[in-house]
Amino acid sequence: MDIIFNIAVLFLSGLLFARIFGKFKFPDVTGYLIGGIIIGPCVLGLLSKEAVDSMDAISQLALSFIAFSVGSEMNFESIKQMGTKILIVTFFEAMGALIFVTLTMLLFFKTDVAFAITIGSIASATAPAATLMVIKQYNAKGGLVDVLIPVVALDDAICIMAFGVCSSIAITIMSGSDLNFVNMIFEPVKEIFLALIVGFVAGIIFILLSKRLKNDTETLTFTLAMIFIVTTVTDKWGLSSLLTLMMSGIVISNMGSVDRRYQELISTITPPIFIAFFVLSGADLNLGGLKAAGLIGFAYVIARVLGKFFGAMASTKLTGFSKEVQNNLGLTLVPQAGVAIGLSLIAEKIIPEPHGSMIRTIILAGTICYELIGPIVAKFALKRAGCIEEDI
Repeated sequence: MDIIFNIAVLFLSGLLFARIFGKFKFPDVTGYLIGGIIIGPCVLGLLSKEAVDSMDAISQLALSFIAFSVGSEMNFESIKQMGTKILIVTFFEAMGALIFVTLTMLLFFKTDVAFAITIGSIASATAPAATLMVIKQYNAKGGLVDVLIPVVALDDAICIMAFGVCSSIAITIMSGSDLNFVNMIFEPVKEIFLALIVGFVAGIIFILLSKRLKNDTETLTFTLAMIFIVTTVTDKWGLSSLLTLMMSGIVISNMGSVDRRYQELISTITPPIFIAFFVLSGADLNLGGLKAAGLIGFAYVIARVLGKFFGAMASTKLTGFSKEVQNNLGLTLVPQAGVAIGLSLIAEKIIPEPHGSMIRTIILAGTICYELIGPIVAKFALKRAGCIEEDI
């Protein structure tokens, strides 16, 4: 019964602290994370370390839903309408963060290659919620907004794929086996290919069987069962459940004539799961480790912002966007939350200590910083680009 009570604590503390921080115009995720820190073992101790560890399934569940949702939002017709310019910009801004953070870790902190490329790949993620909230709050309109919305929609998909490649290379490096170039490339490519194949097959099976579903209850139940089965199978086979479920979501979203109500049905049950996930992530934050990782954590925050900024600037200039877009797009991509936190959890499990826990600590601390300053910076960029008219 303790675990049921602990889950209730996660829900209630998440709601409470989101409401408190909402009074100061901060995103809900900031309240969830700080609430988790406060009730966790490092502060009040309402949740012990053992209690936090016992609820690991919640994190796995949230990650599965995140990956499937990202894939489901990848509609090829919409991407075609955006044009290749948006794809180029998204790739460059994501890779800019990856490269800047990776080189910062290697050149200034002399970290292992496995650590550097893993945290670098996580750096490419952007959380759209905070920026989109600012757009909605101030009714922002203009060229920058027209570019920003599709970019943040595609960003997480690129991040998940980059993490799949980089984490596979990291595992190969750390295995101590023959580290020749062929093995370093072949093994990750093989794992990624298998994950995508499994995801494709699962998506096709879903499309075929979903035609027999009669109502919303059956649709929701079948969708959940599919997500759980794919997660379990990929875990047993040592494949990336994130890549697999993202691929399943892409297939279901773009092939056949599946009624897209499954997305709406899932969205009705995921908010409490995500609240618990973020609060749990905050509770799991090691404040002692945060102090130890202080300088490297600060460097991560700065390097990621610079990578996003210059990657976005270079790509928008290359593709012929206006000066307003070139100078401001990178600043609107500062927030980082859900996908990054989820990937850091996976990284903690695959990267040996102390580096694994340090990655998670850096990402969680960085998330709090980004979610605190992100909306403010986004508002500044939108205003400077002329997308917010009134002086607010």
